[in-house]
Amino acid sequence: MTALADGSARATILAVDDSPDNLVLINALLKDRYLIKAATNGDLALRIARSSPPPDLILLDVMMPDTSGHEVARQLKAEAATRAIPIIFLTSRSAEDDEAFGFELGVEDYISKPIRPGVLRARVETQLKVKAAASFLRDQNQYLEQEVERRTRQVVAIQDVTIQAMASLAETRDNETGNHIRRTQHYVRCLALALREHPRFREFLTEVHVEALFKSAPLHDIGKIGIPDRILLKPGRLTAEEFEVMKTHTTLGREAIEQAEQRLGTSVEFLRFAKEIAYGHQEKWNGSGYPLGLAGDAIPISARLMAVADVYDALISRRVYKEPMPHAQAAAIIREGRGAHFDPDIVDAFDRCEAEFQDIAARFVDSDEDLSHKAEAMVLSLGSQP
Repeated sequence: MTALADGSARATILAVDDSPDNLVLINALLKDRYLIKAATNGDLALRIARSSPPPDLILLDVMMPDTSGHEVARQLKAEAATRAIPIIFLTSRSAEDDEAFGFELGVEDYISKPIRPGVLRARVETQLKVKAAASFLRDQNQYLEQEVERRTRQVVAIQDVTIQAMASLAETRDNETGNHIRRTQHYVRCLALALREHPRFREFLTEVHVEALFKSAPLHDIGKIGIPDRILLKPGRLTAEEFEVMKTHTTLGREAIEQAEQRLGTSVEFLRFAKEIAYGHQEKWNGSGYPLGLAGDAIPISARLMAVADVYDALISRRVYKEPMPHAQAAAIIREGRGAHFDPDIVDAFDRCEAEFQDIAARFVDSDEDLSHKAEAMVLSLGSQP
């Protein structure tokens, strides 16, 4: 619309007719309310309609030489930039089939000639009101879509920050580095993607679930926050009694997440996998793991994926108390655990993902500085214990 001196807006009407007399009549009837543009042929009408700003409404004669009104309407309604411009056909033809054809093209109204002033003004005003209402709804819908997208991004960001903050708390007390967290979550996603078309996993490993697994993986050892430093940071082999205490980190991890949910007063869907992983990633396929001694498919898929990722990373990683194991040796141990420690199909997926596992390990390799800081923390912590 064109702004007037008083700040109000005047709609622009494009009148298209090969008869100058008809254009003069239309201008006389509508000029007090609207800004009138005129075109005497279809080609000129198309150029004006495609210009910026486009007209707010088009009065279009059907019977014109060269490019007919029907062809002009067909082209305008086929283009995204001009599709929303309402078109009112002006014609001396009144056959029902002809009107039906015009509506099939997408035109909004049909006025028969000779033009009656009251009918023309009323039809133009009605179509402009309909267009304004439609524009308002489009703007509102666009705003709502943008707002939903913004809030969704905000919720996702809050979830990510929550998980990373909780995982970082565990890392500050563990003798592993933050890169262990990054590597394991990428290993888990790699395995999940490799299994998406497998009959046993297809239904579970949806795109949404794979992303949730990736986000939840960093919390697999959150329960280590509750393990005493003398056990958690012990550089040597644990005694049987100490190992029993260490095993409780799985239960402590699940309980920590559940307590967070209880404080919120609701179950949080995106933490469901985090609880499964924290509680079940030490279970073994043959039932010899802990804390429940689950076997086979009774172990959640999320925990089975994490079991392979966690063990592999523990084997290849340098710690203050051990040297890293070569990939080939670590991969051989994973394969030896097929059907005993690990789900056989997940080990087969590991075989297909070997190159990606090595790439992930290289991208998130531990630095000497990381290990030095961990060693210092262990010395300080153990030295302060009675």
